[in-house]
Amino acid sequence: MTFGARMLKTGLAVTLALYAVMWLNLSPPLMAGIAAIFAMQPSIYRSWRYLIDQLQTNVLGAVLAMLGGMLFSNEPIAVGLVCIIVIMICLKLKMGETIGVTLVTVISVMEASGQWVFALNRLSLSLIGILSAFIINILIIPPKPKVQYEGLIRKAFEQLSLLLRTAVSDEIKETVIHQEKRSLEDAVNSLSEKYKLMEEDQKRLRKPKFSESRQLVIYKQMLKTLHKGYEVLDAIEQHYFQAVRSAELNKAFDAHLEQMIKFHEHIMLKFDNKLKPNSLEAKEFAENNDRFLSEMLERYAERIDGALRLSIVSAEIYEYGYQLERLNRLADHSGSPEAQGEE
Repeated sequence: MTFGARMLKTGLAVTLALYAVMWLNLSPPLMAGIAAIFAMQPSIYRSWRYLIDQLQTNVLGAVLAMLGGMLFSNEPIAVGLVCIIVIMICLKLKMGETIGVTLVTVISVMEASGQWVFALNRLSLSLIGILSAFIINILIIPPKPKVQYEGLIRKAFEQLSLLLRTAVSDEIKETVIHQEKRSLEDAVNSLSEKYKLMEEDQKRLRKPKFSESRQLVIYKQMLKTLHKGYEVLDAIEQHYFQAVRSAELNKAFDAHLEQMIKFHEHIMLKFDNKLKPNSLEAKEFAENNDRFLSEMLERYAERIDGALRLSIVSAEIYEYGYQLERLNRLADHSGSPEAQGEE
């Protein structure tokens, strides 16, 4: 784990919560600090959503805890029963992320055996911590998933480029292959999460502009294309080397993969406004991709040894090429995603 803005903001949120508790002369401050830690979220929308959800579930949990304390005092079995009820309600309301802080509120309220003043104090401590995290998150280094997404996209593409260019040539060390592939898998998963954050911020906080919606479509296709490239690597690992191959066939696969990653590279340069649209290159690429798959299917029809495995790999390569064609059309008609965000 590396030091980042979220770690810094979590510490600042805890500090703000503790100072607020001291200023309001409430105790114990520990509850506010714990709530602030749980409440730090990776996007503005999720911070707002978490604040609203926690307000609802904490009030509900405090009320149930106060009633449970009045009826059953602070018996351990009663505390556990109320916790179960609160968990069920949170899950039913699809607010599972709020369970941790809500249960802390429930347990602390039931400690006072139903005294409403004590319950209000404990509820206030939790809400102060949650509100502190929200304030820090929107004021100090606000989350910028788009900037992170663009940087991660380029890093992931560089890893994919290295792996695809050496996938069948046996040039790269096996330890490096596994390390780079795990890193690429992590990057693709991280990109999927960051895409969800961007989609939530754009669609749920406010009505997006047309240019912003178009930009989101580009980011989605970039991710889909990277994911398909990763699936090609998986197919090669599982099937390609288990099939009987000639030197000529290895050369054909290697050449086609080189062409694909070069086309992918040109598309990314178009998004950076460094290359002009090139319809001839796109047409030639589509024809070569169709021809490559047809040739592999013909081999399978001839019952050549290992052709079925090679056909599986070929189908994955063809699908990667199809996604590249879609991404290229977006690049030719949309310009750079960064420029769109400035419209």
